[in-house]
Amino acid sequence: MKKEGKVTVITGPTASGKSALALELASRRGLHIINADSRQVYHGIPIVTAMPTPEELASVPHHLIDMLPLESYYSAARFEEEALQVARREIERCGEVIVCGGSMMYIDAFCHGIDELPEVSGSVRQEVQRLWQENGDDWALAELERLDPEYYGIVDRRNLKRVVHALEIIKGSGRTYTSLRTGRRTERDFEIELIHLDLPRHELFSRINSRVDAMVQAGLEDEARSVYPLRGLNSLNTVGLKEMFAWFDGQMDRATAIERIKKNTRVYAKKQLTWHRRRVEISSAGHGSH
Repeated sequence: MKKEGKVTVITGPTASGKSALALELASRRGLHIINADSRQVYHGIPIVTAMPTPEELASVPHHLIDMLPLESYYSAARFEEEALQVARREIERCGEVIVCGGSMMYIDAFCHGIDELPEVSGSVRQEVQRLWQENGDDWALAELERLDPEYYGIVDRRNLKRVVHALEIIKGSGRTYTSLRTGRRTERDFEIELIHLDLPRHELFSRINSRVDAMVQAGLEDEARSVYPLRGLNSLNTVGLKEMFAWFDGQMDRATAIERIKKNTRVYAKKQLTWHRRRVEISSAGHGSH
């Protein structure tokens, strides 16, 4: 396939400096940035999502960021479709664009495509979410094992969001999630340079701890209180808000909540690093990796 244009994909664990690098490259080359963070697509939670500042957003055109109400549903499949539209438009304009973010499924979807899973109706999603809220994580895991034992055998059972999404697909389509997954990789018609940022573990964890302290200073508590009435929404099921909500609910004190945010962010960063290690074959498929 003849490839035209180039996309620089900047990814890596949280607090590794992705946004700063993307802004620097975009400013220097006169490029646009496509956001690939699954929480930065939403309005109203800029502190907890470490969204670029208004000044940074004004200095370089950004796409697919700060664009949806918290109640909206967004998926990796929709991101793939919309990000590809922007990328091809920018390649036509100037030959190049930058994608920046740490949401692993979004990066995978953009680079390699995603299985075309059926859309889940709002009623099915609400019903599955209701059953999950009422019956807990053990119910979701047992239900997936009953309905699709093959996928249950390989899914990350600590990632309840993925488990519940599989249940939504199964109940909405009447088919097993396994039968809908092809695993095929889509070849893109543009070059992809993958830049994966990494830091020594102690330095990364120190940066994460400092970032959480900065978020608290910037008003994380007020931001969390402003969305607390909507706490059941999937868009708010994120590190930083879950711990604040637990404090508001009396399950822990403020100091514990802040330390828990730091710990859970470090755990998430380790997951991001594991994801990248499993996908280093990207570089052997003709893409640069740093």
